[in-house]
Amino acid sequence: MKALVFEDGDAQLADRPDPTLPDGWVTLRPLVCGVCNTDLEIVRGYMGFAGTLGHEVVAEVLDGPRRGERVTCEINFACGQCAACAQGMGRHCPHRSVLGILNQDGVFAERMVAPPENLHAVPEVLESDRAVFVEPLAAAFEILEQVHLAPGTEALVLGDGKLGMLIAQVLRVAGAQVLAVGKHDEHLAILRSRGIETVLLDDWDRTARPLVVEATGTATGFELAMAATRPRGTLVLKSTVADRPAVDLAPLVIHEIRVVGSRCGPFAPAVAALADGRIEVAPMVAGRYSLAQGTAALEHAGRRGTLKVLIDPS
Repeated sequence: MKALVFEDGDAQLADRPDPTLPDGWVTLRPLVCGVCNTDLEIVRGYMGFAGTLGHEVVAEVLDGPRRGERVTCEINFACGQCAACAQGMGRHCPHRSVLGILNQDGVFAERMVAPPENLHAVPEVLESDRAVFVEPLAAAFEILEQVHLAPGTEALVLGDGKLGMLIAQVLRVAGAQVLAVGKHDEHLAILRSRGIETVLLDDWDRTARPLVVEATGTATGFELAMAATRPRGTLVLKSTVADRPAVDLAPLVIHEIRVVGSRCGPFAPAVAALADGRIEVAPMVAGRYSLAQGTAALEHAGRRGTLKVLIDPS
């Protein structure tokens, strides 16, 4: 099969054997995949991963009782036997593999395998090009699992990339008063069309808010976000980057700021919100490529200001 593989510091289309099918798992045919900022960071050295890239996918099940079903896939493959799994925290299983990120080949390929418990059906009303946003949208919904959001909470979202735009919409739907800060007015215009207040970074007055979500995708975003968080406020961190900058943590102590790391999230509310139109993603698609054009897709996705780039392995 063909796959977009990262190895020896380079991402290239390669011939690979069909994936080995572990007991109880199923084989899937990826239909549409999304390029995530994490994929780009992996190519820059994040996580030390080598193998088939990609973790955002809509796929067709090829075997088992769900054969022919269109699904999306949670990315953490837990062992199901450890203490973390017993407590319902499979996303933090110390023995897990992570699709296209840690010890598990990803979705930029003609075939993939996954445990059936990780699969979520895609409703007929939800087109694949929108359903491919389920995984990053679930990460946005994770914030609602971690932070109590009272109606009218003043929330600041730093970053107008793919994830930041999803987070701003989720917080708005949940009842927060959201201000989205970014560098690209064309991105912010999409949020304004959804009733969300926006401001360009250079025009922002830096007024601190009680809830700040850092989704800049940059190594410098954390320091900016700290300064934007009101004393005794909550700072949610979403960016994962390859760089390791030195950061002065004293403001967290001085201002008694609560820091929440936030990663993957629940798929069910993400599927529902896309299916009923509460979250808008169609204007975020910036390009579509075949698997054979995979390296061009990564190059496009890495250009400054690019939103979601799709790969069609079919």
